[in-house]
Amino acid sequence: MPTQPDPLAILGLAYIEFYVSNARQAAHFYRTTLGLQPIAFAGLETGLRDRTSYILQSGDVRFMLTAPLLPDHPIAQRIARCGDGVKDVALRVADASAAYQAALKRGAVGVQEPQVYINEHGRFVRATIAAYGDTVHSLVEDSGNATFLPPGYRPLDATISVVPTGITRVDHVVANVELGAMERWVRFYHEILGFEQLVHFDDEAIATEYSALMSIVVQDGTGTIKLPINEPAQGRKKSQIAEFLDYYGGPGVQHIALATDDICATVDAMRAAGITFINVPANYYDDLEARVGTIAENRAALQARSILVDRDEEGYLLQIFSQPMQDRPTLFIEVIQRRGSRGFGKGNFKALFESIEREQAKRGNL
Repeated sequence: MPTQPDPLAILGLAYIEFYVSNARQAAHFYRTTLGLQPIAFAGLETGLRDRTSYILQSGDVRFMLTAPLLPDHPIAQRIARCGDGVKDVALRVADASAAYQAALKRGAVGVQEPQVYINEHGRFVRATIAAYGDTVHSLVEDSGNATFLPPGYRPLDATISVVPTGITRVDHVVANVELGAMERWVRFYHEILGFEQLVHFDDEAIATEYSALMSIVVQDGTGTIKLPINEPAQGRKKSQIAEFLDYYGGPGVQHIALATDDICATVDAMRAAGITFINVPANYYDDLEARVGTIAENRAALQARSILVDRDEEGYLLQIFSQPMQDRPTLFIEVIQRRGSRGFGKGNFKALFESIEREQAKRGNL
């Protein structure tokens, strides 16, 4: 008898929704700094009375930026607690209703039962389950039409000027959770969504003189969705995870890694648009070739941009991390280019976290 397909098999990332204090201004920021094209709008003009929202896209990257219109709205209360940040990491599934029911049977907490929308462009079904903190995963089923928009949105003029940065897709989405909670959320993704553990980094692998953290990476069966989960570890001073938890008010998305095929060009475009990246000490590059072997990129070009390099048995990767994307030291972005490697830059952990600690010290939070 043939095996029935898993109703919770993940087909891809549908979108990432941010709750922000001002959607119009946030849309302008992400358009100009990340090169995302605004494609849709929802708000008072489209019949949405309590919030306004923009959808922006570049390649397979799709961000939804949503702001409340009234001060007592739950979104406004969430922003007061967390600041701007990610609310929903939405996942594409073949059948949202079946996926939702399967998730509940496996122990998920339901947030929104399946809602079905049909218009002249196609069919859109969405249901939502709870994840870490007050982050959620919407389970999204659509008609397969890439231009189909969620209900309540109308298309925007595609002639809005956008300077491309070269980002093509979301490589991974990283969560920070409180001490002792990492294993519980790994079980959540395994038992409910069918994810498998890809790699485990302990506090010896991710440690500096002052602080440490632990991390487990889970991924769906196809390796399409990768979700590292971090928790703080005991250290002499406050870790970056503890700083995040303090200013975010609890667990949440720490950073989003955006993939590119030309990291130098992407970093140049983002930096020219106003993104500030973490600086890496010059001595990191002194023995670069000895550590990672031959690479196609020019070492001086990487050093000039503070781009990190790491190699594993499958190839190498290049990565760089931004400063926080808003006033609070919470959400930031990573830019990553993979040349065979499917890892997460283990060899860069010490240099990276020492750089982050220098920024924490400037903020008085180390």
